[in-house]
Order: sequence, then structure tokens, then C-alpha cells
Amino acid sequence: MKKSLILVPDADPMPVVLPCGNAWDGRADKPQGPVEILVKDRKIAEMGKKVTRPDGAKVIDLSQRIVTPGFIDCHVHMTIPPSNFSRMFTDSQARGFLHAFEPLGKMLMNGFTTVRDVGTSATWNYVTVDLRDAINQGMIAGPRMIVAPHIISSTGGHGDMSGTLSPELWAAMKSSNIADGPDEIQRVVRDEIKGGADWVKCAATGGFFSPTSDPGFSTYTQEELNILVKTAHDQGVPVCVHAYGDEAVKRALNAGVDSIEHGNMASVEALEMMAEKGICIIPTQYTFEDTLTNLDNAAYWAARPPWEFRKIVFYAPAIKTTIKNLAGSRVKIAFGTDAGMFPHEDNWKEFPTMVKNGISPLRALLSATSTAAGLLRRPDLGTLAVGKTADIIAMPGDPFLDINVTGRVDFVMKEGKIYRLP
Repeated sequence: MKKSLILVPDADPMPVVLPCGNAWDGRADKPQGPVEILVKDRKIAEMGKKVTRPDGAKVIDLSQRIVTPGFIDCHVHMTIPPSNFSRMFTDSQARGFLHAFEPLGKMLMNGFTTVRDVGTSATWNYVTVDLRDAINQGMIAGPRMIVAPHIISSTGGHGDMSGTLSPELWAAMKSSNIADGPDEIQRVVRDEIKGGADWVKCAATGGFFSPTSDPGFSTYTQEELNILVKTAHDQGVPVCVHAYGDEAVKRALNAGVDSIEHGNMASVEALEMMAEKGICIIPTQYTFEDTLTNLDNAAYWAARPPWEFRKIVFYAPAIKTTIKNLAGSRVKIAFGTDAGMFPHEDNWKEFPTMVKNGISPLRALLSATSTAAGLLRRPDLGTLAVGKTADIIAMPGDPFLDINVTGRVDFVMKEGKIYRLP
């Protein structure tokens, strides 16, 4: 892996002492200054000006770096190959599993110790569940994964990719994610949970990448969204909803969803509804920074589907308006990138994109630490404090002064195991 050092972690990592030149705990308004951290038994055991040095402890000098909690990306697609989308339909599930190894390693090297994967190919079964479990069991290296295996979709909606295949081929494939009406929706939600889902995801609008749907149109009724959310919540499983158009965002909020994915054409009224209900938005702004910047770049669009270009051109004014309104809102933002729609190793660029779009460095950093951990119901993550899981990263510089420092992470620890050293 380029420019990275992966240490094969011990089954029971030794105690580690980290003398840090500066540290930010994932909650405060600014960094707290020099601190030492003792990591023991995969947890943060001590923090202070001086910590205990147990016998045999490894001391790693981070005195020239700022230390933060490991980053969290709440919207990724680890099995989607950005260089060749057709592989989602032509590769076997085993190949999809194997092809995820490299991007998982790259995300970890970027300092992302946790990701939420929100959908793999509808033609595969529960490959992201298998990846999650393999990482948890130490079989492969990568961020811990929290997964919504498939995107539940209406016929012709964002998750219905039959338009990319011949009718004969699509008919021969399993399409377990398409559900219309309350009965089918209940069945598919229950199938997802039975298959090992941590989250359930549905598409409430069309998308920019999908060939036969429109991102501005609602694809599920209020009744359908209500039953989808209730069916998942009855089993204690949270729900995230892909929604671009304003009406669909409002329907999802009224149904009681747990997060809005994208929301890039949500009105001021919808943003205020989110704030009142305390529901996070995952705005995935880098994907639009990339496409909006390249509207006149023929080479860029030559490698992308033509329908995506048409939709971006049409909806660009609405997207730009929501970008401005989100920055001025009080909505909770959780960090998410849609990595897989672009090269996974570029996911850190969401940070400078948010800041460029008027979101403060503090709000951007909170979105990838304590706010994201709260959304994912993982209070042990996202902050540096005694007793927390030892997900710790470091970078040379201060991201509060230069947000681009987030792209130069050179120390990565996950659960007390060191995966990258400066």
C-alpha cells in the first residue's frame, strides 16, 4: 500500500504511551494542548500531563503532531469499484469481497477507524456483513464496519438498477431489494435484519447515478415510509434514508428516520424540521464539489453515465442553494462521503469541501467524531477520554487552522492496535 506502514497487530497489544504535542478530544471548541495518553487493554487508561509507564510499554513520540479521535465516515460503499461500476453486476460475490480489501486498507490509512457501509450490489447477498465480521474477527485489516446491506427501493427507484442490464439478465438475477407497498416493504426489511443488518437503508427519491429515476421525485409514499421505519424500529434497528428532493426529505422526517443521506435539495423548512427533531444529515458534499467543478470538463464526464450529467446540470442551482442554507442552519451534520462513487482514498476531501462551503472547521471535525459516534450509537467512539475505545490518530499540523491537514494523517491506532506510524 503506497505511503503506509501496516503493522500486523498482536492478539493482545502491549501498553502504549503517546506523548502528544497537541490534542483535541472530539468535543471541545479547540485543541487542549500537550497531553500524554496511556493505552492499555484496547482502551484509553490514562490521560494527563504525565501518565504511568507500565513495564514493557511502547512509547511513541507524537510531540510534533496533533492527536484526535479516529475519524468516522457514515456513508461509504466499500464494495463499489469507482473505476468500473459494471463490476457490481459482472463480478461474483467472492470477487466483490476480495476487491474491498484494498479500499478498506486505504480508508484505515486515512485515519478512518469506523465506517458505515450503506449498500452493496443488489445482485449480491450479504457481502458487507461478511466483511464486517471478518474485520471484527481480525481476519483482515480495515475500519470497523457498521452496515446497511442493501438499498431498499421501489420499482424504478434509485436502487432498481435493472435499466443497466438486459431484461433477460436482470430477470435471472436476484433482486431482493425491490419492494412496493406495505407488505413487500415489511418482508424486505425483515430480510435485511435477518441477514445481519446494523441499519436499514431505503431510497425515498431517485438518484443521480441510477439510470431510470429522478433525484427530485419521491419514490415512496408517506404510508410506505411509515411502515418501513416502524418495521425496523420494532426490532431496534435504525433507518437511514437516501433522499435528495425536499418532499421526500420531509416524508422521511415525518416517518421518524434516524438519518437523512444527502438531502442536497432540502429546503430551509426541511432543514429546520431536522434540527427540531435532532436528526442528522449526511450531506456528502464532496461528490457534488467534484461534479459541479467539472461541469465543463468533457474528459471527466466521458467516464460517467450520460444521465448523471443531465441530472447534475438540471439540479445544480437547487444543490448550490441548499449548500448555502445548510451552512447557516443548526442541523446536526454527520460526516459521510459516498466513497465508492469516487476513489475511496479521497474520502478525507469531504473536510475541506465542507469548510469551503461555509461549515466551520469545528463543525466539520465534530461531524466525523463525536456527532458521528452519537448517530451510530457508539458512545465508546468519537472522543478521547479515559475508558473510551483507543481509536486514536495523529497528523502534522492543526486542522482548526488548516483543514487540509486531515489529508495528512500519519499515525493510526484502532482499538489499541497500531496500523500506521509516522
